[in-house]
Amino acid sequence: MIAEIIAAGSEMLTPYRQDTNSLYLTDGLNDLGVQVAFKTIVGDNLSHLTSAASIAIARADIVIFSGGLGPTEDDLTREAAAAALNIELRSDPAILTQLYKRFAARQMVMPPNNAKQADVLDRAIILDNPNGSAPGQFLDTTVLDASNQPIRKIVILLPGPPRELKPLFDTQVKPRLAAALPPRHLAKRLLRMALIPESHVDARTSPIYTQYSDVETTILAGSGEIQLHFLCAKPTLAEAQRRVDDLVEKIEAEMEDSIFSSHGESLEEVVLLNLGLRDLTLATAESCTGGLLAERLTAIPGSSRYFLGGAVVYSDALKTTFADVPTELVATKGPVSSEVARALAEGIRTRTGASLGISITGIAGPGPGAPGPDADKPIGLVYIALASAQTTQVKELNLRGDREMIRWWASQHALELIRHHIL
Repeated sequence: MIAEIIAAGSEMLTPYRQDTNSLYLTDGLNDLGVQVAFKTIVGDNLSHLTSAASIAIARADIVIFSGGLGPTEDDLTREAAAAALNIELRSDPAILTQLYKRFAARQMVMPPNNAKQADVLDRAIILDNPNGSAPGQFLDTTVLDASNQPIRKIVILLPGPPRELKPLFDTQVKPRLAAALPPRHLAKRLLRMALIPESHVDARTSPIYTQYSDVETTILAGSGEIQLHFLCAKPTLAEAQRRVDDLVEKIEAEMEDSIFSSHGESLEEVVLLNLGLRDLTLATAESCTGGLLAERLTAIPGSSRYFLGGAVVYSDALKTTFADVPTELVATKGPVSSEVARALAEGIRTRTGASLGISITGIAGPGPGAPGPDADKPIGLVYIALASAQTTQVKELNLRGDREMIRWWASQHALELIRHHIL
């Protein structure tokens, strides 16, 4: 069975508000073995909302609406769902009484428009909403398809505020869906790779994953990382997990060390884990990234066991003060050079006593390098150096993008350099 989620509200079609309810609902539906095939955001327009509802009811087995159940003129979900299903709305006396009591308890007169919150789809089950005034609705019904055959549909109306929607969905919708739907379980896996083009990953893995028609494979690319998501639905969780794991095993054999995570861990988590497994410590000296690498590492709980710290050596003087880089080296080669990167990594390792020292120096833009040896060096030129007790390796990069992208990619390259060194 597949589901569609319709988020009602013109505010979510602006840059200022996002639909986060659908993420929560998708996670809950996946727990029940239901895949979300479509998500739609519709503004507060009855014609548009009715059209979206009609399309969703025609193509999905379960349709969940979030929002549009309030008392104002632009709250139109009830009316749109009724029109799409070609059924009547009825005013529920019990809900209406509760609304009057709610206002009376606050010593207020209820405006007439609040009465619309008592309108219920014909034959729908009312879902009590203890955190708000608008109840949810659950309708298990049938509609006629193009050949005039009855098809089962489940239509659910939920309030928009997350503090109302989430508990209502968990306590009243999920149990009803679990009782109404055939047993179905979803198994998931996630593989993550860094600094490898999406096209290369697909070229190498598509001959494998296309053989598993019962496993849904999705490739996501962004921020110096490729993710392979696998999803399989079966009557039992063990059967679904077995199919996913079998596919993942073949992908891992193909991609080998390009995969840094087989269960969804971030690159910084994996780096810290590998440092810990080998009883190594790390220190950083960052120039153009301004502490971004250290921030990514320290965002992981327990990182202090393996990450000793470091320095943001933005100025030339601090490269000497904190990492013992010779001033004449900076003056002759320029702060953005392989020589200075090497000296930074070795200097911060010595000063902190870490097993490994890593440095990043570069030109992130938007302007060119400072006057002197760096004046003619291009935006995006970055040097990363990794020093151990035995050797120091330096990597030259020519990164593209804006300042933020260059800084992020530099930190990604640094983490991947550490990971490969440890491996």
